[in-house]
Amino acid sequence: MKLFEYDKNHNCSIIGTDEAGRGSGIGAVFAGAVYFPPENKNLSKKLTLLNDSKQLSKKRGEELYEIIKSETINCVTPISAEEIEEINILNASLKAMRISVETVAKQVNRSDILVLVDGNKLIPNIAIKQKYVVKGDGISASIAAASILAKVERDRYVEQLAQEFPQYAWDKNMGYLTKEHLDAIDKYGTSPFHRKSFLQKHFAKQEQLSLF
Repeated sequence: MKLFEYDKNHNCSIIGTDEAGRGSGIGAVFAGAVYFPPENKNLSKKLTLLNDSKQLSKKRGEELYEIIKSETINCVTPISAEEIEEINILNASLKAMRISVETVAKQVNRSDILVLVDGNKLIPNIAIKQKYVVKGDGISASIAAASILAKVERDRYVEQLAQEFPQYAWDKNMGYLTKEHLDAIDKYGTSPFHRKSFLQKHFAKQEQLSLF
């Protein structure tokens, strides 16, 4: 499988990391980190359908999540909407990655670790060798696995919030700023879980429209 071959070709201990929910208008951003134990030789066979989490059905993602969660060294870290507002979404995403990676690295406890980071940015303030991989969730097995853990846990989190705030239809839009979601904000106002900075352009547009 190409995704596993990509990781193996580095000839070192790979930890992959990816985030979920960065573009959403609500709640925490989640980042996962995953290390595949080399002694588990059958794991790649169990994960033959491994892919970018965005390309998987909900059912398939849940199935792969259970395998990855139980048979790898992994960690998922959320950073709250409040902190996102304080340090911005990029820094929050990188912080979540750093915490997850450092947690996994301590358990792996090897000197030859290389962190593969999805995207085009490296993680700041981390004393581990790293490499960014653009669209890495479709290239690296460990990044793809991290993306699945992050997405499934964030989806579950948003589904819980949706029960508390049904007026925004978060169970359908997962907090992304669809027309339906924005219309609900105009009608009901914002919730404590909205990322207010993400709504500045929308509110500015509404103010302009109210002048006419």
